[in-house]
Amino acid sequence: MNAGVNHSKIKFTMVFDLDLIKKLYAEMPAKVDAARKLVGKPLTLAEKILYSHLFEPATRAYQRGKDYVDFAPDRVAMQDATAQMALLQFMTCGRSKVAVPSTVHCDHLIQAKTGAVADLATAKDVNKEVYDFLASISDKYGIGFWKPGAGIIHQVVLENYAFPGGMMIGTDSHTPNAGGLGMVAIGVGGADAVDVMAGLAWELKMPKLIGVKLTGKLSGWASAKDVILKVAGILTVKGGTGAIVEYFGDGADSLSATGKGTICNMGAEIGATCSVFGYDEKMGAYLKSTGREEVAALADGIKKYLRPDAEVYADPAKYYDQLIEINLNELEPFVNGPFTPDLAWPISKFAEAVKANNWPEKLEVALIGSCTNSSYEDISRSASLAQQAIDKNLKTKAEFTITPGSEQVRYTIEKDGFLKTFDKIGGVVLANACGPCIGQWARHIDDPNRKNSIITSFNRNFAKRNDGLASTHAFVASPELVTAFAIAGDLTFNPLKDKLKNEKGESVMLDEPKGVELPPKGFSVEDAGYQAPAEDGSKVAVVVKPDSQRLQLLEPFTAWEGTDLKGLKLLIKAKGKCTTDHISMAGPWLKFRGHLDNISNNMLIGAVNFYNEKTDSVKNQLTGEYGPVPATARAYKAAHVGSIVVGDENYGEGSSREHAAMEPRHLGVRAILVRSFARIHETNLKKQGMLALTFANKEDYDKVQEDDTIDIIGLTSFTPGKPLTVVLHHKNDSTDNITVNHTYNEQQIEWFKAGGALNVIRKQFAK
Repeated sequence: MNAGVNHSKIKFTMVFDLDLIKKLYAEMPAKVDAARKLVGKPLTLAEKILYSHLFEPATRAYQRGKDYVDFAPDRVAMQDATAQMALLQFMTCGRSKVAVPSTVHCDHLIQAKTGAVADLATAKDVNKEVYDFLASISDKYGIGFWKPGAGIIHQVVLENYAFPGGMMIGTDSHTPNAGGLGMVAIGVGGADAVDVMAGLAWELKMPKLIGVKLTGKLSGWASAKDVILKVAGILTVKGGTGAIVEYFGDGADSLSATGKGTICNMGAEIGATCSVFGYDEKMGAYLKSTGREEVAALADGIKKYLRPDAEVYADPAKYYDQLIEINLNELEPFVNGPFTPDLAWPISKFAEAVKANNWPEKLEVALIGSCTNSSYEDISRSASLAQQAIDKNLKTKAEFTITPGSEQVRYTIEKDGFLKTFDKIGGVVLANACGPCIGQWARHIDDPNRKNSIITSFNRNFAKRNDGLASTHAFVASPELVTAFAIAGDLTFNPLKDKLKNEKGESVMLDEPKGVELPPKGFSVEDAGYQAPAEDGSKVAVVVKPDSQRLQLLEPFTAWEGTDLKGLKLLIKAKGKCTTDHISMAGPWLKFRGHLDNISNNMLIGAVNFYNEKTDSVKNQLTGEYGPVPATARAYKAAHVGSIVVGDENYGEGSSREHAAMEPRHLGVRAILVRSFARIHETNLKKQGMLALTFANKEDYDKVQEDDTIDIIGLTSFTPGKPLTVVLHHKNDSTDNITVNHTYNEQQIEWFKAGGALNVIRKQFAK
């Protein structure tokens, strides 16, 4: 690692992990060649990266979607909200230092209220205890620390750590952003991060492969964001589950590295394990622009190993489990939403949809930025429209906010004049943080119950996601389209064909946005916000006050009692979409992410109860009264009665937050039984020693009644591939025996028996 600051240019010139990258690239060709021989056919890029990151050399080809495989990722990245619980777990595992390069990024706890400077100062004050904890624990265990204000984790990773052909896990569902630089980067829960930081193998079911062939070239209003908005419409929120999405073709090579990052980032919205692009000139240019010329030169040296084999390009249908083709020449801009990121509308049909569905036409707030769309290219294209508004005497009709992705981007766009342009049209620059994208937004609205519309260049738009208001209709589009809507203030406006009345009463049209991929004068920054860990962490003390309301040291969960589980009470039967936002809300609850007992007071408060169509209102079978979900769970726990949660399709969709698994575990829930799971959430439940079960017959969901007492039979002979039986004891003394499936392998069954994966790790290190 070399570090230095050239004060004449004020460039951040630290190159991280150079020795690691050199070693990986030196070994990769032989590993890939061996894998090709083993598999007996040409390889996709994803396969090359996966097979070159095996924990132990393979002795056979792995079956996609079937075999569990042990991997050795190159690095771990954690954001501050998830890092707290991940590092509280790591503290207990018996290691003195992390085994792989790891970083913490303080981006989630900064609330957007008035503007960047004031909001950052408030966050540093309000979250001091948490920031001090994260800084000291990073210092102690050899973890790089990015201070509050440094930027959003995924943008900072792209600028500093992501590299072609690498493999990374991160405790945030949008970790796949790094696929824009040709990296297999996968979102996981904190317990998975603990495995890798402890030097253990990381387990993943060998992903299926979805190929997306891009031809042609973007032009006009179309952007990289529109590629993934269209793909989300095709695949839906669960179409990518268990799969890596690999983009290829001349159209893929024509996209900027940050544009590729946007597409990979939002792959989380289709449930994909991750998304990835092959190494090309655009990636090389981005590496050079961000001070990593050496990495680009190394990648150029093994370029053919960082792209799919030629035969894959020639006949992709033979090598991918599913193939999608998109012609960028014909791609229309899209607007997706409301309430789900896969409801995709081409701009030519969007106004019609707004009217037909009676969505509020008036646009109240337009927000650009976030980890998905805050690159120099994004900001420059949006700024070109802001400049048009100035030149054509147009005023913005909606509130307009800008969230830079990193201090490096913010400093550079200020230097190049873009922030001044936004300021002239009334744009408010927010802190370099997640802010409104994750509900960290103190929104000003006259009536919180009034139906209203906002549009963002973010990635998710679930109900209540951005501002906590169920009445808000949130739509997702590219930053340039969002900027055009901010100027128009009307969702029925189509900038490709509609005119606007300016201040002089003239009818004017917006020209196509213009932008540049990389800053012509280079990136600059005064203080990137990085803090290196102590050389010797053994003397660093990590302090958690016993009476803290923000942090709580963890007690190990209890081991399985060795019997079938009988007499469980139904806690809630969740109806419809139940994301991790419904299970463990963010927003104001983020402040308790390091305190398991306190944050458990938000457990499932957003889930809709099937029996009364209400949120946070369930029947307590001990008293017959209705009350909040967490309080009811606590009542069962106090009475030494286990409980069970029943859910619908794609349960646990969304964020990687393991709190959605730890809270039910803490409050005495023994099993989650659903029609289907989202990948990360199912793994998180297994890691915490929970039973994650699915109905063998999805219609059996309808047999579960509100007053049921439930048994889970077959646990004394719990084995991979063997279904369990759930007995529903109804109030009228009748019973239903239903078959339930699981995907546990032998190791995961040991996690269940031990009371959680961490208990197994602890035993290993104790030996």
